[in-house]
Amino acid sequence: MTTQKRIAVVTGAAGDIGRAIAARLAESNDLIALVDIDVHALENAVATLGGGSSYVAIATDVTSTDSLAALALQLEKLGKVVTLVNNAGAARAVSLHDTTPEIWRMDSSLNLEAAFLTFRALERDLKDMQGCVVNIASVNGMAVFGHPAYSAAKAGLIHLTKLIAVEYGKFGIRANAVAPGTVRTQAWEARAEANPNVFEDVKRWYALRRIATTHDVANAVHFLASEQAAAITGVCLPVDCGLTAGQAELAHTFSQSEHY
Repeated sequence: MTTQKRIAVVTGAAGDIGRAIAARLAESNDLIALVDIDVHALENAVATLGGGSSYVAIATDVTSTDSLAALALQLEKLGKVVTLVNNAGAARAVSLHDTTPEIWRMDSSLNLEAAFLTFRALERDLKDMQGCVVNIASVNGMAVFGHPAYSAAKAGLIHLTKLIAVEYGKFGIRANAVAPGTVRTQAWEARAEANPNVFEDVKRWYALRRIATTHDVANAVHFLASEQAAAITGVCLPVDCGLTAGQAELAHTFSQSEHY
């Protein structure tokens, strides 16, 4: 009997973090399904990753149940989904004052509802394979750092992760989240143009005095999707170089200790 290919699905795969995750997961899966709504960007992503039989690009709108149903049918012909990485996301308005009802709904749809819809679309394979889900959340879902609609959705995504872990654990499905801090991606380039020193300026808030890389995020995803994390489910792992651990400058102000 022919063994079916083990598939890892990465949504938002055309972006910098998505590509890094795809490349890392290709080391331990037969096939990586790169899922994104942008066909041209998907083609570029596959080319950047070196193409070959390890990757398949599938244009999908993860906010559409019909589009996700088509994705599930296509994947069914290729193998069995063992890992789902819900990475698709975007942040729009930077403050509540600037957030319109439309922006709120759009950010909720892409950053939270899409992860739920994608999980349900691929649920059968994940049950059959005792697979895992890794949701890419954000430190914004843990504290206030701006972009309120995005942040509220990411907070919901962290809770969705726990819901999946608790309800679907009986099927052997594990669900965890990764919460990156600042990561230099295309999404940050506009801010870098406005302030060329933005990445240097922000380092002071991080315990490690650096920001995370796309590879740091990909390594965390790979770990949570691996057998090494077989007993880990329902957690949110910050990959933030210590941002959410505490603030050295604030500790210095409070304690007046020269060691901070």
